[in-house]
Amino acid sequence: MSYVDFDTSRPMDIVLLGRVAIDFNPAYNNQVKEEFKPLKDVHMFEKYVGGSPANIAVGVTRHGMKAGFIGKVSDDQFGDFVVDYFNGEGIDTSQITRCQGGEKLGLTFTEMLSSSESSILMYRNCIADLQLHVDDIDEAYIKQTKALLISGTSLAESPSREAALKAVMLAKKNHTKIIFDIDYRAYNWKNTDEISIYYSAVAKEADIIMGSREEFDLTEKLIKPGMSDEESAALWQGYHAKIVVIKHGMKGSTAYTCDGQRYSIKPFPVEARKGFGGGDGYGAGFLYGLYQGWKIIDCLEFGSAEASMMVRSNNCSDDLPGPDEVHAFIKDEKEKFGEMIARI
Repeated sequence: MSYVDFDTSRPMDIVLLGRVAIDFNPAYNNQVKEEFKPLKDVHMFEKYVGGSPANIAVGVTRHGMKAGFIGKVSDDQFGDFVVDYFNGEGIDTSQITRCQGGEKLGLTFTEMLSSSESSILMYRNCIADLQLHVDDIDEAYIKQTKALLISGTSLAESPSREAALKAVMLAKKNHTKIIFDIDYRAYNWKNTDEISIYYSAVAKEADIIMGSREEFDLTEKLIKPGMSDEESAALWQGYHAKIVVIKHGMKGSTAYTCDGQRYSIKPFPVEARKGFGGGDGYGAGFLYGLYQGWKIIDCLEFGSAEASMMVRSNNCSDDLPGPDEVHAFIKDEKEKFGEMIARI
């Protein structure tokens, strides 16, 4: 069953709106290997494009989808780095604009203490991505895409939150499907009431919602706190959602569909390098499967596999795989651990 019908006449598959940053990860390559240690003891770093919607844009493009990005970057060499990287990946950058007030891209320094312990040190003062303005949102561009993905971080402050809400309104007006990746990050938010107000405004309009249990709790705080996964899915499907994906980390995730079905998946076992980045691979893989018209459980399996591949990687963008790599990974894992290794 097809739960979301994408307009195949439109030239772009997906446009993503939100955060892009620069990741500095402890170096781990053939020349330098910074083993697990506190951040203060790391001497060598590797630089990557980061930020959840940016990584998902890279991921779906590597699966052959046509993606565009609506965002704001700094007017400096880091901004050049992002735009050049996206162009090299084949992501449309026509709607990426430069800040004119000296705002800078966020810098993320990652700490990797063990395969299960990692953290992030963020520099986000006068941040570029939250300078996205309503004037940066072009209705004609939104008409050209099958779906618009809104990253929740874009709702944290003005003027970005108004720009994101305008994009949602124009998507609804023009029958462009809306995907809401809740993507909660504590930085920039002032209080939990604001989170619930703006997250729920987008969730009510979305065709697909993806997030962790914590993210759904934040979204629902002012509506009905303490709901179960089933209650959350029913709430949002009472508005417009056709698919609600709720993630529980290492315990797995479940997709609830508007016909009352549920499908669950567990992570594939891997030796992790870090505890983050998997969600972006998951999002890219799951959405790719939906666009291919796969069964929901197959979309989940593909997304879960891509997530596992990314937590064993030292970065969240450069190592995003193509579809053949993901299929090969799934085949290898099933040969090692059994056909039902990830399915519940």
